[in-house]
Amino acid sequence: MDDLTQLSIAEILEGLSRKDFTSVEITEQHLMSIERLASLNTYVTVTRDLALEMARASDMRRAKGEVGLLEGVPMGIKDLLCTKDVRTTACSKVLENFISPYESTVSGNLWKDGAVMLGKLSCDEFAMGSSNETSYFGPVINPWKSKDERIAKKDLVPGGSSGGSAAAVAARLCAGAIGTDSGGSIRQPSAFCGVVGMKPTYGRCSRWGVIAFTSSLDQAGPITRSVRDSAIMLKSIASVDYKDSTSADVEVSDYEKLIGESIKGKVVGIPKEYKVDGMTPEVEKLWSQGAEWLKEAGASVREISLPHTEYALPAYCILSSVEVSSNLSCYDGMRYGLRVNGKHADDIYSRTRSSCFGSEVRRRVLLGAYLASNEGYEHYCIQAQKIRTLVKRDFETVFRTGVDVILTPAAPSEAFVMGEKSNNPASMHACDILTVATNLAGLPAIAIPAGTSLDGLPLSLQLIGPAFCEDRLFQIGTVIEERAGKFPAPGLL
Repeated sequence: MDDLTQLSIAEILEGLSRKDFTSVEITEQHLMSIERLASLNTYVTVTRDLALEMARASDMRRAKGEVGLLEGVPMGIKDLLCTKDVRTTACSKVLENFISPYESTVSGNLWKDGAVMLGKLSCDEFAMGSSNETSYFGPVINPWKSKDERIAKKDLVPGGSSGGSAAAVAARLCAGAIGTDSGGSIRQPSAFCGVVGMKPTYGRCSRWGVIAFTSSLDQAGPITRSVRDSAIMLKSIASVDYKDSTSADVEVSDYEKLIGESIKGKVVGIPKEYKVDGMTPEVEKLWSQGAEWLKEAGASVREISLPHTEYALPAYCILSSVEVSSNLSCYDGMRYGLRVNGKHADDIYSRTRSSCFGSEVRRRVLLGAYLASNEGYEHYCIQAQKIRTLVKRDFETVFRTGVDVILTPAAPSEAFVMGEKSNNPASMHACDILTVATNLAGLPAIAIPAGTSLDGLPLSLQLIGPAFCEDRLFQIGTVIEERAGKFPAPGLL
């Protein structure tokens, strides 16, 4: 039998429909691949028995003519989303043995549409990181290898925080995966791993059952190997949810509808402020190439200005740290999660949090506690909220001038060597410099593989659109995907 793990979601659905193979067969092949490439450390929990049970049930439904949108497709779920009766850890020691009693809305939507759960994918602890090196269960390894002889034998980071999801999709360990994005945590690892990462509009997908990092920024979204697959997955997971007060009651579009449609007459904006320090010449060249591709397809390209972009990253760091400090206060050793015993309540609280949180989480919690204090709030938080408003206003102003989408790189460089930036928080945060502004504004954005560096590593372009215009991103993103062509599989495959 052919290697079914190489098929896209769209191809899997077509093959299942033609009865070329069964869901059980393709699920078994993915489970074998997960075992074969266990050294990548992409999965925290592999739900082998459950996956085969779900696949058998899917095959039975299909035989009866009951076919869901993702019927029989094997998926991976970031371990930040609660899955009923399956361990959910947020890749933290404090939740090492937590079994969720309920299902997140996003993952529940997948199962309603017939998808099969292969397991839970690694992430940075509580989604705090840009390299997937902060997980309690160890770092995830990028399946790509550099052709540069100096680092060819060294492991590369997959990006973060959804590094496990992006690496698993790139390594063919699942047909698609769910990640979450608070400042670029879907798009940046997708760029490092050469896959498609979509951050939907804030409120497009329910946050209910997603373990909170930064409540005003977090958004779940799909990671896939093609733009079409991303559109298929988003249609499944997007929904209004009255259990989530931030969920938007906006009709879910047929996101595939505009794929293949002409982009003649579309206006693409190129923000001059996104030419940031640290951007490699190869990324800048690809950015120009992307603009040329869209011109050739009939779009017009114009330079635009987003003047408050340089303040987006520090504003994000302030606001996310404050929300983290609040959201993680429930992990105190008293209610649920691990407990480290002490002499009294305060002692238990202190011992539990100091020993069960990793260094990056402790750093952000402490910073957030200070920023939320009387002194910190007045000097930092209020100013950061003002900047957030200005960043959002910049985008609104540009889109009101007739710009349909904004084109930028998804990351300023290719994937870097494991450990290279671990002890430099400022440098690590800078990995998200091209993605955080869209989270502050709540806008949709997609990262699309568009080329490779001289070292043979993936490089990606990013499209940003107005709120709830994801279908427009899929339409224009497909043009980039087609012009860029196909890329070789990662070096470890």
